[in-house]
Amino acid sequence: MELTPHVEAIRASLRAVAGDDEAAAAMAERLSTALDASLHLQLLDLLSQLALELTEQLPTGHIELRLAGRDAQLVYTDAPDATTSASSEDDGTTARLTLRMSESLKSSVEDAAARQGVSTNSWLVAAVRRGLDQSTSRKRSVGNRLTGYAQG
Repeated sequence: MELTPHVEAIRASLRAVAGDDEAAAAMAERLSTALDASLHLQLLDLLSQLALELTEQLPTGHIELRLAGRDAQLVYTDAPDATTSASSEDDGTTARLTLRMSESLKSSVEDAAARQGVSTNSWLVAAVRRGLDQSTSRKRSVGNRLTGYAQG
C-alpha cells in the first residue's frame, strides 16, 4: 500500500481550506510540506497498531508490517507447525537438556517465540534444527560453489 496518495489527500484538504486567499494558500502549502514526514510516520504507526490488533484476533500466525521505501504491506505469516517440522530421524521420544544463557539472550528468545506464536521450547528446537541443517548443507558444498538460500 503506497502511503503517498493518502498524505496527498490530506494536503489537498489543507489547500481547500485556504480557498482563494493567497496568504492562506501559501500557509497551507508550508504546513502540508512540514507535515509530510510526520503524516507518513503516523500512518505507519496506525498500520503497525492494526497489525498487532489483527494478530491478537488470529488463532494462529501473525500479521507483519513490511516496508519497502514508502510502500507498506500487511502480510499474514502462519505459525510454524511443530509437528510438521519434525525431522524424519525423530523417533518420537523426547530428552531433557539444561541450557544456560544470559538473561538478555533468554528475553530475546522468549520475544522471538512470542512473535511466532510458539512456545520457547518449540522455538529453541526449531532453531537448533535449522542450525544443524545449515551445518550439514555447508559440508555438502563442493569447490567454490555456494549452496543455500538468502532472505531479502
